Amino acid sequence: MLAYLIRRIMYAIPMLVLVSFFSFVVINLPPGDYLTTMQMTLQSQAGMSREDAIAMAERMRSRYGLDKPFVVQYYDWISGIVLRGDFGYSFQHNRPVSEVIWTRLGWTLLIAALCHAVSVIVGVTIGIFSATHKYSIGDNIFTVFAFLGLSVPNFFFALVLMYFLAFHMGVHVGGLFSPQYVIAPWTWDRFVDLLKHLWVPVVVVGLAGTAQNMRIMRGNLMDVLNRQYVETARAKGLSEHKVIYKHAVRNAIQPVIMYMGMALPFLIQGEIIASIILNLPTTGPAFYMALVNQDMYLAGSFLMMIAVVLVIGNLLADFTLAWLDPRVRYD
Repeated sequence: MLAYLIRRIMYAIPMLVLVSFFSFVVINLPPGDYLTTMQMTLQSQAGMSREDAIAMAERMRSRYGLDKPFVVQYYDWISGIVLRGDFGYSFQHNRPVSEVIWTRLGWTLLIAALCHAVSVIVGVTIGIFSATHKYSIGDNIFTVFAFLGLSVPNFFFALVLMYFLAFHMGVHVGGLFSPQYVIAPWTWDRFVDLLKHLWVPVVVVGLAGTAQNMRIMRGNLMDVLNRQYVETARAKGLSEHKVIYKHAVRNAIQPVIMYMGMALPFLIQGEIIASIILNLPTTGPAFYMALVNQDMYLAGSFLMMIAVVLVIGNLLADFTLAWLDPRVRYD
């Protein structure tokens, strides 16, 4: 197992380098950059002459190394990340990229962890119930809700939920706090207010994952329950509970575990559109605005973070699968 871990990490390093390079290429493909937009803003809104605006933009390009060749810019950026933890400078936020990321990453990880836990626990539990009560009324009801969860876009569900809460329940929606608690110090009342707002993004973002886990678990468990080793376990006189949870579920849950590793980066993004609608202080809206404004270092750092999370998620999923199923051998 240790040899497999080392081998996977060695494979991941060159892959992350390639991802970072192509991300940097894609981000720099559109013509111009953030300073080009700033130059036009200085001319149209600040009343600065064209020559002065160009001169200021060129000074900033020289200061931040944007006048260097593309390869040199990439080397400076990636070496700063690896050697000094310096992700570059965000022109849009006017501060280092690391500060922009870390201020939003905590809320992103909290919401992502809750969404992941809810989607797995609720989805797998409902999937087990549906598979063991095939074609019952409960199974049919859960199946309808699962198809709705897979087909309804998260942003549309967020809009419907916000409309219902605001106009029919009189509840403040949007953000993670009520206006009076946004910049208030941490107190018990602020924590309770957070809980009142936190369930909305968890339900909205975790809905599709819950529905998908439910469908995957139901289909796989129904297939496993017809296997010969399950019939043999029943023939030995084992209780139905032990047959299902000790023998059938351990094999049927493997696709759900493999999917968890791939789903984690999408949760880290915070479902960009849903986060914008709900006004969440997560990385998703910041990533979107960085792409729109061509804030290259901020957008590239977000892409790198998503790639790293994907690699780590797949690695954790593989080891969880090996621990759950002793037949899996990587050595």
